[in-house]
Amino acid sequence: MSLKLVLPKGRINTKVLKLLSDCGIELVGGERDYRPQAYGFDFEVKLLKSQNIPSMVELGQHDIGFAGIDWIKERGCNIEVLKNLEYDPVKIVACIPEDWDWQEMQKRKLIVASEYKNISAEYLNRLGLDYQLLRSYGATEVFPPEDADMIIDNTSTGSTIRANRLKIVDTVMASSTQFIANVDVMKDTGKRRDIEDLLTLMQAVINGRERVLLEMNCANDVIESIVELLPCMRYPTVSPLYQGTNSNSPGFAVKAAVKKSQIRALIPELIAAGATDILETAIRKAV
Repeated sequence: MSLKLVLPKGRINTKVLKLLSDCGIELVGGERDYRPQAYGFDFEVKLLKSQNIPSMVELGQHDIGFAGIDWIKERGCNIEVLKNLEYDPVKIVACIPEDWDWQEMQKRKLIVASEYKNISAEYLNRLGLDYQLLRSYGATEVFPPEDADMIIDNTSTGSTIRANRLKIVDTVMASSTQFIANVDVMKDTGKRRDIEDLLTLMQAVINGRERVLLEMNCANDVIESIVELLPCMRYPTVSPLYQGTNSNSPGFAVKAAVKKSQIRALIPELIAAGATDILETAIRKAV
């Protein structure tokens, strides 16, 4: 039986689509198509607003999906988080007009606007504030100062907040894209195996993006120094260089999967240690 996958409609998470594509899964459909065809994996795919995805996965309408932890918490959904992909990180922040005094505001009743009614109520109650909460339906930042004293909204850069002459007074929580599953589906042996296969593919792509393959040659007398420098996944691959009928190897070829963040400092060190013919190659998947 096909897995039922739900993805966010509207600003579809391009990083998620790229991740699926790199796993060998392509979605084909028109701009207004809410049910694209999936090729490369046995999926039934539907697109929904991101706010609705956690609830639909919890209810079992869909087996798996991608959603922000903010909407999972806002809906209070009992789902299984399989992996925090850390895509599209945002902060849920409390904002007031830029020239208002936050300390003075806390002494009076506040009108607060937010799409996150439950998250906001929990936060405001924790502070012990007197408030009236209004649910907004987008464009929350335009409420102050005429229609609300404060907003609680998500932001990635803060540019929209500043553009509307607001300032951040507190961070309520951080959020990013999660790969989630229905709790009961994970008890189904067949579907669980398919989900774990997909998760393995996704992790392999993520591992591959973090690393590059370094290949190099070196002389016999420097091989130990070269190997000690290489921070690979387990151990580097070392093989003797070919020299025709001569049984004495002129040196070694060395391969290692190295984190991209280490390359800048590592290559000069390898050259200084005696490595030659260094090649750097992208890795598509690493398991």
